[in-house]
Amino acid sequence: MKIGILICDRYRNCAGGKCFKAMRKREGAFEIYKDDEPLEIAGYTTCGGCPGGNIEYAPEEMIKNGAEVIHFATGFIVGYPPCPYIGYFKNFIEEKYGIKVVVGTHPIPQKYFLIHEKLGTWNSTEWQEFINPTLTNESIRKLYD
Repeated sequence: MKIGILICDRYRNCAGGKCFKAMRKREGAFEIYKDDEPLEIAGYTTCGGCPGGNIEYAPEEMIKNGAEVIHFATGFIVGYPPCPYIGYFKNFIEEKYGIKVVVGTHPIPQKYFLIHEKLGTWNSTEWQEFINPTLTNESIRKLYD
């Protein structure tokens, strides 16, 4: 399975360590892939900064490189504030390019989980759907702090 990863531009200097660790260990949003299914990165870039100028073009390049699915990095949902465009970006990419978009990569770090829980950030049904693939459990979340 070839995967494209889009990250929030505020984390543009991120080297992808947590994402790649989670992909290798099949944790967080990567739990959907079988352990014996080879995973390969077909692209890794930022959204281009608010309001996501790169969202229009980056998926096409990833698809040309063989991407079969695109993941939005967990930074989109744990940032302060979380990305307000994530639902639109997901719908746009799926409609324009006909490719599945998964919200999340690595498990939500526990420190982010706790503050967003206090803030009530993810109380809506829509946000519950967005965080579900990366929610995992407390012991795994702590490994990503």
